[in-house]
Amino acid sequence: MSECNSSKCSACGANCPSRQGEEVTLTADTKINKIIGVLSGKGGVGKSMVSSLLAIELALKGYRVGILDADITGPSIPKMFNLHGQLLGDELGVYPATSSLGIKVVSINMMLENEDDPVLWRGPILGNMLKQFYTEVHWGELDYLLIDMPPGTSDIAISLIQDIPVDEFVMVTTPSKLVSMVVSKAINMANQVNKPVVGLVENMAYIKCDACNHEINIYKNDDTEEIAKKFNLDVLAKLPLDPDLANAADEGEIETYEGGLLNKLVDKLI
Repeated sequence: MSECNSSKCSACGANCPSRQGEEVTLTADTKINKIIGVLSGKGGVGKSMVSSLLAIELALKGYRVGILDADITGPSIPKMFNLHGQLLGDELGVYPATSSLGIKVVSINMMLENEDDPVLWRGPILGNMLKQFYTEVHWGELDYLLIDMPPGTSDIAISLIQDIPVDEFVMVTTPSKLVSMVVSKAINMANQVNKPVVGLVENMAYIKCDACNHEINIYKNDDTEEIAKKFNLDVLAKLPLDPDLANAADEGEIETYEGGLLNKLVDKLI
């Protein structure tokens, strides 16, 4: 690694001496046991879906769970949980919305006057907002805070990792060679900031025939196993393209989906 230049800390992911000792103050009622980042390095691969399913399966096991929707420019968590309307707060912070299973959610979409309004902010403002989602929210006592990470490995993702003490990452990929290449970059980013990757979740892995239940691979070549082998990681789930899951998410009823698709991942996390 090149010599540290403390004047460029905002563009660096290293935990160097110039960053050590920085104190992050949370609301007095917030106590979080573990923070899990759901990362890919590319948009559109299913980070929000994996974040939601993981939160649901943890909640069904009795754990207290929150989701920080860090995809500021493309938030989708509130819609999947049918959470609408603006969040309330006091002089000390904002109160998250709560789903039917008790999952706490904070997203920019619940702070806009109109959910369809775009967020036209530059990087530094986005980074500060994400930090506030962590420090100025009454999360209460959580066993797990899941962060639906923004796409890419840009300054926004790096700032988030600097400002929020993520314990480990779950990496989301698809069988596409293009996605696998970008996911490798995200894994390398996690390694460079010394954050462990729990394992890989492959989304859109297959579809099932309605007539015979046969699994049909969509992509000719699946690089996920090779990526896992390259980085010494486990593939902890292969998620199908399931119309029932897609419809449940679209209708804001994802908590009613009975899939148990991430049991192996949950077992590794707990």
